[in-house]
Order: sequence, then C-alpha cells, then structure tokens
Amino acid sequence: MVKSAKLAFLLALCSAPALAQSSNTIRIGVMNDMSSVYSDFQGPGSVVAAQMAAEDFAKTSKRKVEIINADHQNKPDIGAGIAKRWFDLDGVDMIVDLPNSAVALAVSDIAREKNKVVIGSGAGTALLTGAKCSPNFVHWTYDTWSFGHGTAKGLLAQGAKTFFFITADYAFGQDLEKQATDEINASGGKVLGAVRLPLGINDFSSALLQAQASKADVILLANAGGDTVNTIKQANDFKISASQKVVALIFDLQSVPAIGLQTAQGLGAINAWYWDENEGTRAFAKRYAALHPKKMYPNHMQAGVYSATLHYLKSVDKAGGATDGKAVVDAMKATPSDEPVYGKVTIRPDGRAIHPLVLLQVKAPSESKGDWDLFKIVGTIPADKAFRPLADGGCPLVK
Repeated sequence: MVKSAKLAFLLALCSAPALAQSSNTIRIGVMNDMSSVYSDFQGPGSVVAAQMAAEDFAKTSKRKVEIINADHQNKPDIGAGIAKRWFDLDGVDMIVDLPNSAVALAVSDIAREKNKVVIGSGAGTALLTGAKCSPNFVHWTYDTWSFGHGTAKGLLAQGAKTFFFITADYAFGQDLEKQATDEINASGGKVLGAVRLPLGINDFSSALLQAQASKADVILLANAGGDTVNTIKQANDFKISASQKVVALIFDLQSVPAIGLQTAQGLGAINAWYWDENEGTRAFAKRYAALHPKKMYPNHMQAGVYSATLHYLKSVDKAGGATDGKAVVDAMKATPSDEPVYGKVTIRPDGRAIHPLVLLQVKAPSESKGDWDLFKIVGTIPADKAFRPLADGGCPLVK
C-alpha cells in the first residue's frame, strides 16, 4: 500500500509542466489517451509501466529518471503541441506509447527535427517503419501490417472467402483495413464493402446492418479499444454471429471484461505478449496490478512501454547520455534487449522491433480462474515471420 501511494504521488508530481532538468536526468514523456476510447488500453497503465522501468533502471545506474505524462485527446495538433513544449521547454528526451497513429506520425516528425527519441507501443500504423520511418523512432509492440496480414491469413486458411470492414476513419484504421485487404486480395478472397466511422462514436448499428446485409463470411473490425468493445456488444445484440463471423483485427486484454466473458468467449486475437506466458511475465503482471489505479493487469502495449523504456534507458548509458537522440536509437539497434518481460527483442534498421507474436483465444467462463485469466495461448508466430519483410516497407533508411 505504501509503495502504491508513493508511485501515485510520483506520477501526479511528474505530470505537471517542468523546466529542463540537468543533463544527468533523463526525462520521459508518456503521451496517450487518458480519458477516451483508449484510456484503459494505454492511459494511466502505460504511465505505471514506464515508472516501473525507471525504478528497475535505477538499480543499476546512477542517472536520474523522471516520468511525465499528457493526454493527446486523439488529436494530432494537440499531440504535436505537447511534443514541441516537452522537447523545447520541459527537457523531455523521449516520448513513448502514442496510441492513435495520426498523433504518432506527427510526433515522430517533430522528434526527428529536434533529434529526440520516440518509441511507439500503442501506435499502430506500419507507415512508421515504412515510408515515414525515422532514425529517431522505434516501433516496439505491434503494427497494422502484422495484425492485418496475420489475422486475414488465419481466416483465409480456415475457409473464409468474403469480408466486410467496419473501420475507424483515421490513419490507423485505414492502414489496418489496407493491410488486411492486401492479404485477402493476394490469397483469392474478396472484400464486399466497408463502412468508415469517426473515432469514439457510440452507435454502430447502421454499419452492422450494412455488414449483415452484405452476407460476407467475416465482418472485420478495423478499429480498437472502446470502439471495438462497442461494436462487438452491438453485433451480439443483433445476433450477427449466428450467421457471420465477427473478428476484431485488434483485440486486447481489457476488451474481454468490457464485453463480458460470456459474450467474448471463443474470440481470437493476435497480441505481442500475454501476461501468463511464463514466470517472468506473471511476476511483472502481479507487480503492475498492485500499482495500477484500477488494479488491472497489463496488456501487450502496456508491457511494451515497460520493455521499450527499460531498453531505451540502458541504451542512454551506452550512448553516454540522452542528448543525441539518433545516437541513442543507434545504441538500441546495436544491442538486443533481453529481459524477463518481453524476452529477446532486436531492432531492425527501419526501427521495427522484432519478437514473436502470440495467438490467443478467449476462455470460456468455466476455464477462467480469476479476473484477468481471460486468454489461452493457442499458437505463436515466430519473430522472423511476424512482421513485414524489411525490403518491402519502403523505408529510406534501408539500403
């Protein structure tokens, strides 16, 4: 209890604006959605994860680390404004998380201009390691290519032939739809239609009725967070799953209790990590939950914030400081990360972090042994197959 209270105090203190600190203090900004559709999926949980990484780094380094946070409200102009203030006035060296691909793209450009570091854990679009790659950016957890292609390939292998999309109408959703569509078209499937909707709406009934009328084998949800939860709930109300399969291209741990285990049971997902993989992941999850304001267990993006932040901090030591952002990213690429949470992670020249992905299925209520015992691991995509081939992304850094 004392430790939790101490962490809450530190997070509250560090969220306030601050002047640039001494060169021996590394300042990290966690930027994400603290109040809307992604708040449980990143939000305060990602701040907890970054603080845990800072605490663990302090066991082996004399450098001081400060964690601050801000809500970008899923608006690129607000995210860009925060990034400029953090880099120019508040002495921030690295920004991490960044769910909402449009925000992530804007912040990555600013970091490159100012030679700072950005690490995407909640960010999705594969453009970040493709045409929009940067020597100052690392993409840690997942991306639209890996989940779009991976999910579509699995469904096609199961015999699905026709598809209809319900898509979040911004960079992330559009790219996720594109990646899945590329796989469907290449494998002889057919996309019958799509509906694109604004982020954070509550009523998906019109889109679901259009998807139902298409008679597609699979309705693919190219959205995330609270939008995915609401779409699945309303699809269940319409009893769409009786004749069509509803599949979320992005489906995370916190989605299950939000939908309800009874309704969610049997749903499949690809994640970059799951808390019940081994002793190291279980120990991390238990420690994290004790510090989380809602006592939630971490999803793969929140665990990714921990793993990426710890590797960044170790790389600052190797680079001799945090001033030169590109040099720190070069150090991150030169030495693989290897710790008990994410295991071994290598970083390619395009900034893509390489690690296995896990195939998950929601447990039946009778199989679950606790509030967060929600998935069973049904397979793995090996690291060398999990992400887009290096030569195919169009990253100018790849020669």
